[in-house]
Amino acid sequence: MFGAGLYLFLFSITFLQYRDQERNREFTFPNASRYYSGILLDIPEMKPRSIACNVKITYPYQQKVKLYLSPDDAAKALNPGDEIIFYARMQPFRNFGNPDDFDYVRYMKIKGFTGSAYIPSLEWYKTGRLSRAIVPQSQRLRAKALTMYRSLLHEKDACAFISALTLGYRGDLSDDIQEAFRASGTSHVLAVSGLHVGIIYVIIELLFSFLGKSGKRYIFRQGLVILTLWCYVFLAGGSSSVMRAAIMLSIFCLGNMQHRKGFTYNTLAAAAFFILLFSPFSLFDVSFQMSFGAVAAILYFQPKLQGLYTPKGNIAKYVWGLLSVSTAAQLGVFPLVLYYFGTFPTWFFVANLLVVPLIGIVIYATAALTAVGAINQATAGVIDGMESVFQWITETLATFTLRIVQISESLPFAQLTDSYISFIQLLLLIVFVFIFTRFLFSHRVRPLLIALISMFVFQLTSLQKELFEPAPQLVVFNRSGKSEIALFTEGKRHFLNIPGNGFLPHSRERIFRLSDNSLASLVAMSPFRVDVLVLSESAEFQIEQLLSLFEPSLIVLDSSLPRRAAHRMGKECLQLGIEVHDVTQEGAFSLIF
Repeated sequence: MFGAGLYLFLFSITFLQYRDQERNREFTFPNASRYYSGILLDIPEMKPRSIACNVKITYPYQQKVKLYLSPDDAAKALNPGDEIIFYARMQPFRNFGNPDDFDYVRYMKIKGFTGSAYIPSLEWYKTGRLSRAIVPQSQRLRAKALTMYRSLLHEKDACAFISALTLGYRGDLSDDIQEAFRASGTSHVLAVSGLHVGIIYVIIELLFSFLGKSGKRYIFRQGLVILTLWCYVFLAGGSSSVMRAAIMLSIFCLGNMQHRKGFTYNTLAAAAFFILLFSPFSLFDVSFQMSFGAVAAILYFQPKLQGLYTPKGNIAKYVWGLLSVSTAAQLGVFPLVLYYFGTFPTWFFVANLLVVPLIGIVIYATAALTAVGAINQATAGVIDGMESVFQWITETLATFTLRIVQISESLPFAQLTDSYISFIQLLLLIVFVFIFTRFLFSHRVRPLLIALISMFVFQLTSLQKELFEPAPQLVVFNRSGKSEIALFTEGKRHFLNIPGNGFLPHSRERIFRLSDNSLASLVAMSPFRVDVLVLSESAEFQIEQLLSLFEPSLIVLDSSLPRRAAHRMGKECLQLGIEVHDVTQEGAFSLIF
C-alpha cells in the first residue's frame, strides 16, 4: 500500500507539472504590438541577417520566446542575464506545411518556447539590470569561458570544436563539420554527456587524490568531487545529457562512500526520474532519448560483448573495451536514429575507435591550456612560451580529430540514407535487438520466439508501407522567398523542368504558371480555362486583368511573391469569388500526379 500510494503521489506531481508547463507553452500573446520586458537566458547566436536571443519574458507574461534582433553593435554586446525592454508583435511558430518538413512547432514547444518576433534596432533597449537567476548566470559564465577559448585558440574550427566538446556550445561550428560528425557516427562527442563528464570526473578525482582512499578524508574527498562536478555542470549549461551524467556520477560517489557499486539500471532510472520530475517535456527531446538509450544499451550489451573475447595485453584490452562500448551504444540508439533521421553510419565502429581516445586527450590538453592561460594572464605574460606550446598541441590534436571525422564521412557507403521507420517499427526493432541478444547468450527458446515474431511483424509493416505508398504528387512548396515546384514521391523531391510562363506537367489537370506580367498586353476573345493558375515572383499581377485571359478554378500564390503583393492578390481573389491558396499561409499546395 505504501509503494502504491507513493507511486500515485509521484505520478500526480509529475502530471500536474506537465500540465502546468504545457499551459506555459501555449501562445497567449495579443494580436498587436506592445511593450515587454525580459531576461536573456542563453548566449546570443549570430544568424545571417539577425541575432537570435532566447528570452524569458518577465512582464506582462511569464513565457520563453525567441527574438531576432537587428545585428547592430548594441545587440552584439548583449550577454545572458541582461534585462531588455522591447516593442513587438509576437508571432506563433509555424510549420511551412511541406510534406517532408520537420515539425518545427512541436520542436519549439518541447524546448519551452511559445512565440517569436523580429525587433528592429530602435524598438528595444537594455535597462542595465542583471538577473541573478541560476540559468542566465550559468550561461554568463559559459560566455566568459568561450571568450577565454577564443583568446587562447586562433584556429577557428579547432576553437569551435573544443567549445562544443567541453562546453556543449555549437553556435560556432559550421554546418559542414556538424554533418561530418553525423555521417561518421561520432556526433555524440559534440554533446557534453557521459564521455566528457567522465573525463572531467577523472581530472577532478586526480586533483583531490591527496585526501586518501579511506576514512573521513575519503568521504570529504567524494563530497568535494560531487561539488566540483556540479560546478562543471553549471559551466556547461546544464543540458539533459550533462545532467544525467552528473547525477549518475554523484550517485557513484555516494556509492563509493558506502563502498558499493554505483553504475546500475537503478542509477540510470534515478537520473531520468529527477530530470523528468522537474522537466517532463524532456521525455520528448531527441537528445534525452538518445542519451538514456545509449547508456541503457551500454549497461545491457557491453558486459555481454566484453565476455565474447578476452584479449591479452593492456593495449588489446583497451581497444576491445572501447570497441565493445561503442558497439553497445550504437545498438541502443540506431533504432532511434532511423526513426528520427532515416540514416545510419556504417563506419561508426572505425570512426569511434579512432576519435573517442583522441577526445580524452583533447580535453586533457584543453584543461592544461586553460590553466596555463589563466596563470599567464595573472602573471602578465611571464609564461608566454609555455602557453604557445600548449596552444599548438591543443589545436593540432583538435585539427587532427576533425580530419579523421571528415575522412570517415568521405569513405564509400559511409551512411545509409532515406531509411525512415514508423513508431511501431521503432518499438518492434528495439524489442528484436534486446530480446535476440538475450537469446544469443541464454540459448532459451522463448526469447527467440519473441524476437522472431517482432521481426516478422516488422517485415509486415514494411510490406504494408511499400504497398500503400502515397501516389506521386506535384507540389508547390513553401520556401521563404523562393519558387520551388517539384514532383514529390517516396519522401523525396524530384525537380522538373518548369517553364517560367507555361504549362506544368500533369496527367489530368491543366496547370499554368506565370512568373512575370509579360502577358498583360495580350487580349483574348474568351478566357482560357485552366484548373490551377500558379502565380510566382512578380508583384505586378492584377487579378482582374488575369481573369480576362484565364478562367481558373483555383489560383495558387507561391512563396516567391512579395508578401504585400500576395496579400493584395488574395484579397482581390476573395472579392471576385475566386478560390485562392497562399502557400505561405496555408502550407504547400499539392495535386496527385
